[in-house]
Amino acid sequence: MKIILTHEVSGLGTAGDVVDVKDGYARNYLVPRGFAIRWTKGGEKDVEQIRRGRKIREIATIEQANEVKGQLEGVNVKLAVRAGDAGRLFGSITPADVASAIKAAGGPDVDKRRVEIGSPIKTLGAHQISVRLHAEVVAKLGVEVVAA
Repeated sequence: MKIILTHEVSGLGTAGDVVDVKDGYARNYLVPRGFAIRWTKGGEKDVEQIRRGRKIREIATIEQANEVKGQLEGVNVKLAVRAGDAGRLFGSITPADVASAIKAAGGPDVDKRRVEIGSPIKTLGAHQISVRLHAEVVAKLGVEVVAA
């Protein structure tokens, strides 16, 4: 099935790309979650609009990405959340939470779609996350989750 990606999907492509995927993957995962729309002839207009929006948000050069990476790795990020007695969180930490915590800690403005959390963060303590700044530049960031 031919689809148009509306968000960056690891291993598949970036927003605005037209890709071929298996029908079930598109129907059951990508389209319902809003990561893609079905390709149509009229959808070609949407592709240009998505690409323009991506260019505005995107970091253009590797040098810029390395500069932002240096800023990110120098930031000490703490997230204060509600937790139970055993250190388990009520819910989990989302990429949007991490992006706003980076901004609050004095770091650069990071798009929440660039934040990649390997497994859901559901406990207190130190956790490692990555921020994909460019196709070739990934910043590793330590996030400390503390009880509020």
